[in-house]
Amino acid sequence: MQIHWKPEAIVLEPTNMELQQKLKTTSETLSVAEGAAKYTTATIRKTAMLYQQTNETFTHVVHASSSVAAKPELIYNRRIVQQIGLSPIEIVQSNKIRIELYKFNPGDYRAYAMKIKLKEPSAMKMALEGTVPGTAVTTMQAVQHTGAVAGINAGGFADMGGKRYPLSTTIQNGKYINGFEPSFKDLSFVGINETGQLIGGKFSSQSQLDSLKPSFGATFVPVLIQNGMKTKIPDQWITSPYRAPRTIIGNYKDDQLLVVVVDGYNENGSSGASLPELQDKLYNLGVYNAYNLDGGGSASLILNGRVVNTPSDGALRPVPTHFLFFK
Repeated sequence: MQIHWKPEAIVLEPTNMELQQKLKTTSETLSVAEGAAKYTTATIRKTAMLYQQTNETFTHVVHASSSVAAKPELIYNRRIVQQIGLSPIEIVQSNKIRIELYKFNPGDYRAYAMKIKLKEPSAMKMALEGTVPGTAVTTMQAVQHTGAVAGINAGGFADMGGKRYPLSTTIQNGKYINGFEPSFKDLSFVGINETGQLIGGKFSSQSQLDSLKPSFGATFVPVLIQNGMKTKIPDQWITSPYRAPRTIIGNYKDDQLLVVVVDGYNENGSSGASLPELQDKLYNLGVYNAYNLDGGGSASLILNGRVVNTPSDGALRPVPTHFLFFK
C-alpha cells in the first residue's frame, strides 16, 4: 500500500522579539520623518519670511529710485515756472496730458502761453481737415470735430482756385500729403515724432527728415531757437511786418512744450509782437527749440471750448492745419 503525503505550508508566527524590533524600526522611521517634516516646515517658513522681506526691500528700493529719478524733472519744471514768473490761470490735467495756461503782458504786447506736458504721444495730433484737398476750417471747428481739449493753428497755406492748401512739406499719420519738398528760402518744418517729441528745422532731403520718424507736422517760417541757440531771423521777417499777432511752438530740454499766441488787432505791423522780442522772451525762459507758425489773422488758441486769444480778423480764420491736444 502506498501512502501519499502532501506537505502543507507551515506559517511561522513572528516571535515577540521580532515584533518589538519591527515596532522599534517603524518608530525610528516615523521619528526621522517627523524631524524632516518639522525641518522642512521651518525651512519653508524661513524662506517665505525671507521672500517677504526681500520683496518689501525691493519695493522700497523701486519707490526710492522712482522718487530720486523724478527729482531732476521736478526741479527742472520748478525752474521753468520760476522763469515764467507767473501762476497759471487755468490747468488741464489727465493721465495723458497736463496743460498750464499763462497770460503775458510785458507792456509792448499781450500774449497767452500754454506749457504742455505730453504724458502719451497720442495726447497731441494734427488736424488736416477734409478728404478733399484745399479744405480749411477754424481751429475751434477742428477742436469740436475731434473732441480735443485745446488747439492752435499750425502751418502756413497757399490760396489757389478758391481753395486753401497747406504750405510745402506736410505730414499726417507718418505720410507725406503732397510729397517731400526740400526746405527753400526761409521755410522750416515743425512737428512731432513717434515718441511725442518736438522736431523741426530745415531739411534738404526726405531721408534726413525721415530719420527723425515724424508722425505729423507742417511748414512755416522762421526757426527762432535751435538746440538752445538763437538763430538769425531773416531780415524780411523782422520788418514785414514788424509787429503782428503770432503763434509759436517750442520745447524745453525735458520735452515739455511751450505754445505762445500773441494778440494783435491788425496785420499791418502796428500791433502784436516782433519776432526778435519773442525770440528774446523764449530764450530767457529757457526754451530749447522754437518755431514760428502762421500768425496774423490765423493766430488761434482754443482751450476748454472757448477762444482764448482775440483774433485780429474779428473772427477765427479757416486754415488747413491745426495742432490739437487731447485729455
